[in-house]
Amino acid sequence: MPGACSVADMAQYHARVAGRQYTFASLATLLAKATPARSGDQLAGLSAASDAERVAAQIALSEVGLAEILANPVIPYESDEVTRLIVDTHQAAAFAPIASMTVGEFRDFLLDYATTGDVLRDLAGGITPEMSAAVSKLMRNQDLIAVAAKCHVTTAFRNTIGQPGRLSARLQPNHATDDPLGVAISVLDGLLFGIGDAVIGINPATDELPKVVELLKMLDDIIARYQIPTQSCVLTHVTNSVAAIEAGAPVDLVFQSIAGTQAANRSFGIDLALLAEAQQAAQSLQRGTVGGNLMYFETGQGSCLSADAHQGIDQQTLEARAYGVARAFDPLLVNTVVGFIGPEYLFNGKQIRRAGLEDHFCGKLLGLPMGCDVCYTNHADADQNDSDDLLTLLTAAGCTFFMGVPGADDVMLEYQSTSFHDIAYARELFGLQPAPEFAAWLLQQGIIADDGRLQEIAAGHQLLELLGA
Repeated sequence: MPGACSVADMAQYHARVAGRQYTFASLATLLAKATPARSGDQLAGLSAASDAERVAAQIALSEVGLAEILANPVIPYESDEVTRLIVDTHQAAAFAPIASMTVGEFRDFLLDYATTGDVLRDLAGGITPEMSAAVSKLMRNQDLIAVAAKCHVTTAFRNTIGQPGRLSARLQPNHATDDPLGVAISVLDGLLFGIGDAVIGINPATDELPKVVELLKMLDDIIARYQIPTQSCVLTHVTNSVAAIEAGAPVDLVFQSIAGTQAANRSFGIDLALLAEAQQAAQSLQRGTVGGNLMYFETGQGSCLSADAHQGIDQQTLEARAYGVARAFDPLLVNTVVGFIGPEYLFNGKQIRRAGLEDHFCGKLLGLPMGCDVCYTNHADADQNDSDDLLTLLTAAGCTFFMGVPGADDVMLEYQSTSFHDIAYARELFGLQPAPEFAAWLLQQGIIADDGRLQEIAAGHQLLELLGA
């Protein structure tokens, strides 16, 4: 980058670019101005006013010490429980090897060939969300891919997610009226494409508890009847999941959308204590067979801003803070629904692509089993070619799982995602297979061959009974 090195002075940060001196009043301002351009930060009045100012902020940020970032949370400890969680769970011993580094030096360290996945795994507990966000702002897309590809995070419930050489997928059989037959048809279609090892997860059209319980029982019946080594989830509010558990429903995973500030989480109707209560309730059922990771979280850049709870912090830094929340609950799955909130926050395919790579990188660096809903809304400046690009880049980066939506068009949520065919493409292109237990079941069912490739299904296959049942 052109320009002089920066120095911190009385909580101000400086850099000179093209003969002009730029000053940034706080670490939060510096992080925001260093962020690649996106519509959400522009909407909030936080983004750099020019490319030159953005470069100056990146220069200044490169000289900030990681220890300084640790000591200066972007939201005060006293006023935000997410900050308290991040600070109180920070592992000093894990941080020690990088404690003397600046953000720029940390970037170089991450890209070094000698910094292996094992090294990054040992460091994860010492890296705060703000550190991961800061270093991502200095990285090109290829840097984000190269570092994330080193990180393998393994979790387990009824199968094992995240091992090298594996790519999982959520089977998302949403239906506009939660019709059981419509859901079953989508489940069948997905299974025959080898989809569903991450989770068979339904976004219900209604949050009414009886319908949630009905869907949970239906999915549990399918999994039990065909002995499918996977887990189910109805993506209802966490309080509904707790109520369903109390009513004796077969709850595998507990889902919740989360954000990076206490105020944004409050707008979702949650706090950390409620998440802990739900986790304990699900653990009491002991439904996992190969592991005990049972929380499922979704996030997305712009969620804090959309709730007017961003507190002057850029949306990407806040997204990383949401991963600090997720990390505390040992989840089975975490994914960024990257383009779902709309063009007010990520305007076009380029911004969605960058955000997806940032989110995946930050999540993996923090030790999370990170997936991505590669998606966009119909009023965004994006199309399926943009989704193809991001899907391919994230597969190269070692993304843990994607969404499998019939035809890539979710008829209930009314947005565009990735299809069963898209997952098959990614697995074929990169030589990847589903989770090992699920792959063995697919092989037994004749859905895949020994090499993992999909096979033609005969008319009398037992899974076709789903339609009659």
